[in-house]
Order: sequence, then C-alpha cells, then structure tokens
Amino acid sequence: GIGLEALDDGAALRVGDRWLVVTTDSHVVQPIFFLGGDIGRLSVSGTVNDLAMMGATELLALTCAVVLEDGFPRADLERIVASVRETAREAGAPIVTGDTKVMGRGEVDGIVMNTTGVGFAARVVTDAGLRAGDRLIVTGTIGDHGIAVMSVRESLAFETLIESDCAPLHTLVQAIVDARGHVHVLRDPTRGGLAATLNEVARRSQVSIIVEERRVPVKP
Repeated sequence: GIGLEALDDGAALRVGDRWLVVTTDSHVVQPIFFLGGDIGRLSVSGTVNDLAMMGATELLALTCAVVLEDGFPRADLERIVASVRETAREAGAPIVTGDTKVMGRGEVDGIVMNTTGVGFAARVVTDAGLRAGDRLIVTGTIGDHGIAVMSVRESLAFETLIESDCAPLHTLVQAIVDARGHVHVLRDPTRGGLAATLNEVARRSQVSIIVEERRVPVKP
C-alpha cells in the first residue's frame, strides 16, 4: 500500500480488489467565520478532498474532534456544528464518531478541529505521477478562499464580492476521471497555492512544468 513515507494526502490499504484510503487533517483558521464558509465547512471539505485527491470518491465516513479554549462562545460552537453537519450531508459522508476537549484560556486560539476520513478507491492516484506531455486542469479560479479569509482578517474592502470556494470536490473529481480516462495526478492546492503545488508535483514526479500565465484562471 501507500503509507506515511509517501507524504501523500493519505494512506492507501489494499482491501480485496479495491483500495481503502485513510486521511486525517487538523484545521486552524482566523477568522473562524468568513464569507462562503467557516472552520467547520473547511474541515469537512478538506478531508473529503484529501480522500478524492487519492482517487477515493466513494466516501464511507468521517470522524470529528474539537479542541476548545475555555470560554469559547457556545453560539459559535453550535453554528460550527451546524455547518459541519450540513457539509457532511452535502458530501454524503456521515460523521460516525468524535471527541471534544477543553484547554485553558490562552492555551489554544479559540478552536482547533481534526477530521479523519475513510473511503474506497478503485485505483489510487498519487501526487507523483506526472509524465511528459501531460496537461494540467485547474478546476476553478485560484486564490478565492485565501483572499476571502484575508479580507475579513485584515478588514480589507473590495469593489467586488469575494467569497471562499471551499467545498467537497469528490463528485467533480469523479466526473473528471470518468471524462478524461487515465488521470495521473490529483492535488488540492492549500498553503502556497497553485505555485507551491506545481513545484511540489514537479519535484516529486521528476519533470518540469511550463505554465502559460494568461491561461491561469483568476477572477478580475
């Protein structure tokens, strides 16, 4: 299978003629609420997408653990829980177990969330399979989530509405795989964005990537 040494989005264990993919992720974001989402939606979407990036679009279940700072507002927690529930239903990935811990004031910054996901893949897709001649498909405009969070954090005002695009992408990934046939690499850009992602994939695949800047989708 594929384990920790691969440094991929998750582990893949052979089960019969399929692969069981397991991934876990801890989530921190400030502010915890932003236009288009919150830490709860981000947590579920991120874990679902990590599974999808390894080809596991048949989701089985998620876990959810929360570490709270003493005094964290109950109304905010209920709002986050509702967002987690709604996003899990949207993804079709039930949350089957969880945990809650409380730390003292100042020992943690409000709230930290951890989600683990399991799903099945007929074929595992790694982040090191690029080949000469491959084309890269970007599934949406880049930078939307980062700017949406930063605009709230830094009180930035823009002439246009900037909303996070965080969402479960497993159905989109399945559609891409079905339409394009053999997909060599899947990646969900996070910190560092598109540039860091392309550098990592190129290095791990031992290829070079040519980027035509005018073809990179960015909202005006």
